[in-house]
Parts: sequence; C-alpha cells; structure tokens
Amino acid sequence: MDAFFASVEQQSNPKLRGKPIAVIGSAGRTVITTRSYEARKYGVKTGMNLYEAKKLCPPLIFVIGNNEKYTHTCRELQKIYLRFTPEVEAYSIDEAFLDVTASHHLFGGPEAIGNTIKKEIKKQFGINCTAGIAPNILLAKLASDIAKPDGLKWIRPEDAGSVLECLPVKELWGIGSRFSEKLDAMGIKTCGELGRAPASLLRNKFGIIGEHLKAMGMGICNRPLHVHEEDPKSIGHSMTFDKNLSQRSAIEAEMLKLSDMVGRRARRYGFIGRKVTLTVRYPDFETFSKQTTLAGHTNHTHEIYRNAVSILDTIILKNSVRLLGVSLSSLARDQGQALLFAEQRKEKALLQAIDAVNDRHGDFKLIWASYLRNIAPPRVISPAWKPSGVRHIGVKN
Repeated sequence: MDAFFASVEQQSNPKLRGKPIAVIGSAGRTVITTRSYEARKYGVKTGMNLYEAKKLCPPLIFVIGNNEKYTHTCRELQKIYLRFTPEVEAYSIDEAFLDVTASHHLFGGPEAIGNTIKKEIKKQFGINCTAGIAPNILLAKLASDIAKPDGLKWIRPEDAGSVLECLPVKELWGIGSRFSEKLDAMGIKTCGELGRAPASLLRNKFGIIGEHLKAMGMGICNRPLHVHEEDPKSIGHSMTFDKNLSQRSAIEAEMLKLSDMVGRRARRYGFIGRKVTLTVRYPDFETFSKQTTLAGHTNHTHEIYRNAVSILDTIILKNSVRLLGVSLSSLARDQGQALLFAEQRKEKALLQAIDAVNDRHGDFKLIWASYLRNIAPPRVISPAWKPSGVRHIGVKN
C-alpha cells in the first residue's frame, strides 16, 4: 500500500485529501508513524518527532491513528488477494506477497493480475497501491519499491542483471545500513559488484551469510512464501508509557497487564512456555532483558507475572522506566493435560471464563483489581502483527 495509514485517513476524511498529513499515536510520547506523499515533499519522515516535522512543513496536519481501521482494511485486502491465488503471505499490515505461478494463466498473466488488484483496491477502498512482479520475492519487493507510488513494475528474469548492475546495495530488501557500510568499506557499492564478489571473500567477512549476500547481489532468492503461519518462538507484549514509571507498585501493575496479555494470547492459540523474559528500557533508551526458566510449561497469567516480578527483584533500577516488555518463550503446544489439584482446576476455569468475557465484549472488560489504575490497551501496532493466527494481536485506539 502507498502511505497506508495516511491514505486510509485521507479517504475517511475528504478534508484531508491533497493535504500534507502525518499519522501519529495518541500517547503523550509519539512520533510520526506514516506521512502522506504531500508531506514527504517537505522532507517529513517516519519516526520524526512532531516539532521537527512541523518545522519542515508548517501546514502539516497531525492525525491520531485509528488502528482498528488499518487492521480491518488489511483483513479485507487479504480477501482480494485470495481471489487470484491461495498462496498469499501477509508480510506486514500494509504489504503482501502472492505466488501466482500456478494461477496467472487463468487471469491473463501476472501483469493483468497486478493491474486488476490495483483497480479493485482503488475501487473498494479509494487508496493506491504499488505492485511489483518478479521471479522471486527479493526482486518483487525491489520492483514495488522502484515503482512507488501507484505504479506497477515487472522485472523479468532476463532483465534482472541490468536492473541490479548499478543499484546501490542498500536498496536491496534485507541489506540495512550496517551491512551496506561494511560492504562499502570492502569497495562493494552496487548489487552488480556484490554479485561478482568472490564468495570466499564474503564468507570470510560475514560467515555463512556471505554466500547469501552474493546470491542477493545476483538477484537470487529461494525463500518460499510463508503462507501458513509457523509456530512462534515467543509470545510477548511491550509498552512505552506516557510518563516514566518510578514507583514499584506502578511498574508491577504494568507487568501484570502485560503478563495477562501474553497469557491470554498463549491460551487462545494453544501454547505453553517455559521461559519468561522481562525487558526494561530507561528514558535514555538503554534497554536490557533478563529471563528465567520455569520448572514446567505454563500459560497462566499469574505464573508469568510472578516470574517476571522475580526477575525484577534481581534488578537494581538505576533510573525510572520508559518501557516494559514481558514475553513467554521455549514454547510447546498445550496438549490439555489434566490438572491434579482442585485449586489448579479452579484457576484454569477462572482464566477461561475471563478470556471468554473479554473475547466477547472487548479487551479488559474484566481485569485484575491490582491493575485498576490504568486499563488503556497498547496503541501501537506491533511489526509482527498479522491478520490471522497467533500474530493477530487485538488493537484499540
């Protein structure tokens, strides 16, 4: 999608169309999450604070993001994609990969599919998208980046070499600033140079990933689509607070909320875990994590919480807390093993009842009493969000 959040907001509110807007969070501490193409002309960037953005673009309009709109639209977009192929990977909330190898002949070819999807999205949602077509997802991603905004580009196998020859390596999906700086120090600036570099040289510098980098420079990528969500390695939630937390009671209350969110999602999708991790970030952005291993697997809210608190007990906080995160890992499928003790059975039944009420009537309709100080849910969509499965995290504004 092109400037997805901003485009949705402009379509929802005609007064915003054609104007520079920036979508922001509703928290006191917020930065720009997406900006419209009108705002990009002024140099407004994602991650910029509001003061910087307004200085660059005085007419900039700030719009508080509506996460429910974006996730709803993402799920509806999936329905459009599935008309053309069952091989669809929802890569992120605004991006998807479709493998049309087996179906493109039914719809007039790959280019016809790309154009039809673009027209359907414009008709149904009033927003623009860009389509990239190529023999693999690396080049398809590159094609869509090149064609933005509102474009369509097809990189055929015979054209890949000429497209990549003079392309800076940093333009390739998966090569960030760290890798590009190291490659630049080796005299490798373009994808063509990367593809011609000796595999032994790259392997000595980067290890096994060196061969993968060489393949990328040649436009080779064998990664299959992740059509069916794989079992996660961990289930976690984190939260940045409007005001730094310094009181232990406030920190523990937030940890309980995060533990409840982790436990509830683990229970919903049938996972239990044996490791609990606590993540802490200070106001200066120093961040660290500590974990503990449990005697057995669990998805019980209070078991997760008690272990998170035990980790906190081992930490001497040197400052107030800007962010907290709780996660459950070393996951296994919950086989529904019978509990021996009546008290355990009661606790499990209570958690199931609470989950059922909140699933039916909305998050945090029933909460633990010690968290009554604040029941506002997170306002930021996780990069791991998916329209279905265990990565489908409920979002509210």
